[in-house]
Amino acid sequence: MKRRGFTLIELLVVVAIIAILAAILFPVFAQAREKARQAACLSNMRQLSTAVMMYVQDYDESYPMTANYNDGTSLQTVWPEMIQPYVKNEGIFKCPSAIQPGYAANWSKRREASIGMNAQLAYRDPSTSANATEAFTSTLGLASVDEPARFALITDTANGPAGDTSSRHRGHNFDPCVPTAKINAVDIRLSTPLIADNDLVDANPGMGAGTLKPVYARHQRTGQGQGLAIVLHGDGHVKAYSANGLLAQDKGANLIWRVRGACP
Repeated sequence: MKRRGFTLIELLVVVAIIAILAAILFPVFAQAREKARQAACLSNMRQLSTAVMMYVQDYDESYPMTANYNDGTSLQTVWPEMIQPYVKNEGIFKCPSAIQPGYAANWSKRREASIGMNAQLAYRDPSTSANATEAFTSTLGLASVDEPARFALITDTANGPAGDTSSRHRGHNFDPCVPTAKINAVDIRLSTPLIADNDLVDANPGMGAGTLKPVYARHQRTGQGQGLAIVLHGDGHVKAYSANGLLAQDKGANLIWRVRGACP
């Protein structure tokens, strides 16, 4: 009996069906993968929450310093160094959704961090010569925060790739006091740093690092403000917010960013 092979038309139909199915399913797979990464980042943030609260209890109810501008090479200079002993895992400080994130083990690697702390916790000792203009002359105590449940303490930030020493990223922090911040005239505490669901550092090559320091709502990002940022609040609870929700200030997430109500 003579076998009948597939005709060219039939093969083309099969290829077309496969292409259509792939076009339908691949975005679904990508979305599912990003959902899994978001869940992992949320888990990391919850572990950081536990570590931060342990630090607060050990240090007379004071939050860790975003950056320590004191003189001396032996000092812990960025917040991951202060929290790491309570975590024992560098991977907790890396967001799985970030591109080539690194661990901010010290000041020179601060640009690699994909999770940052509010710059309002940066500290400088007034008795030293390290007079950093973006730092306060006192650490921040838990009792000094009126509403810790609304305080944005740690969240997703834009990062440079691990090992790169040329990027302008300052991923270890986000700053509601940069000149480009969105000011709330009614309640200065609600004034937000730069926030978007794209990397604003890469998107603004003409701006210096000191005028950026943004929040990056990288999870399920669309470029239209619908991407999510995971926020660790001052009382230790964790929640995801859209970029648009964070920027809406009192009509959206209603978070407190300038916890001191002022800039250094």
